[in-house]
Amino acid sequence: MAKNRENGAVAADGGRALTIVLVMDTIGTQGNGTSNSALQYARELERQGHRVRLVGLGSEEYPARENHVPLVSWVAAKQHMQFAKPSDTLFRTAFQGADVVHLYLPFAFGRRAWKVAREMGIPVTAGFHLQPENVSYNAGPIKAIPGVNDFMYLLFRHWLYRHVGHIHAPTEMIAEQLRAHGYKAKLHVISNGYSPRFTPKSQRKPTDREPLPLRVVASGRLAREKDHITLIRAVAMCRHAERIELHIAGTGPRQRYLRRRAKRLLPRPASIGFHRNADMPAFLKSCDLFVHPSIVDIESLSVIEGMASGLVPVIAQSELSAASQFALLDESLFPARDAAALAERIDWWLDHPRELAEWGARYAEHTREHYSIESCVRAFVAMEREAIADAAR
Repeated sequence: MAKNRENGAVAADGGRALTIVLVMDTIGTQGNGTSNSALQYARELERQGHRVRLVGLGSEEYPARENHVPLVSWVAAKQHMQFAKPSDTLFRTAFQGADVVHLYLPFAFGRRAWKVAREMGIPVTAGFHLQPENVSYNAGPIKAIPGVNDFMYLLFRHWLYRHVGHIHAPTEMIAEQLRAHGYKAKLHVISNGYSPRFTPKSQRKPTDREPLPLRVVASGRLAREKDHITLIRAVAMCRHAERIELHIAGTGPRQRYLRRRAKRLLPRPASIGFHRNADMPAFLKSCDLFVHPSIVDIESLSVIEGMASGLVPVIAQSELSAASQFALLDESLFPARDAAALAERIDWWLDHPRELAEWGARYAEHTREHYSIESCVRAFVAMEREAIADAAR
């Protein structure tokens, strides 16, 4: 993805164009939210005039080999995650002449990249994109061990984050968790942002005849902590259940289970499965209401994309999820895991088409003002410039 530019080129922010290396185990998959975010940042960084090098599995210019970890790799693959094998030769080639190296994950690949970059005298920053609760929720009985999540926060800090001076935290919620667990680096709260491909749909006029069916959509990995089963149960409890067409866009280990439950509980067939990222803007515009039942989220790009598309969100309130920060009114929230409360919210919005249209437009405008990828990447570049300046002192 790197492009050659003349030395001394000026970036969109008026400063010198930077050569930024993004290091992440898995870059090529479209089913992994962090991977999608890295690719999105890379494209926008280049649009703003910077040079970008992607290093990891799936990279075209700096591809890594897969690191097979017994059992762990098998579990990770179900979440569209693979581990990359560290290579000093790969890192030294990719880092040559770079201004800064940014790491996405604290595993062996990122840790070795940090060491090589420091040996080469290149500043390093890191992002915190993997919530320990995401790991424990998908690790079977491990999640029941007292203090397991606190231990993982400390482990990640020991592995990588204690070595860097600047950390990108996508939300204030995760920044607070890092502070509470002794992370001493400067924390930069910057959203992952959304692509300009997601634009507001044309809202139905209140006088329009109600369409049949009504399309309720959720998007995200089909994993236990995303709690899509609560959404299925809620739709089954809705007064409008006969009219609701449920779509859950994503892949993951719970796909078969969710399909079975939906077939048994819902009066209308549900669509549960993968949608190509390129198709998501048009798909979201075809829907009426966005529901996000997830219990664990560092940010949730899917909610941002839904709002940018002009959909009103209904979001679970959970102390382990930052997604509820997006709600602009009480009718966009429900207690996590409470199917009956969610059913009431869905029915309320479908009973109030005028409010649904008005708030859909408001959510789209609010999202454009606060979460555009352009503004997020500008803040990210400011962090990188600060890290470079600190290293030069």
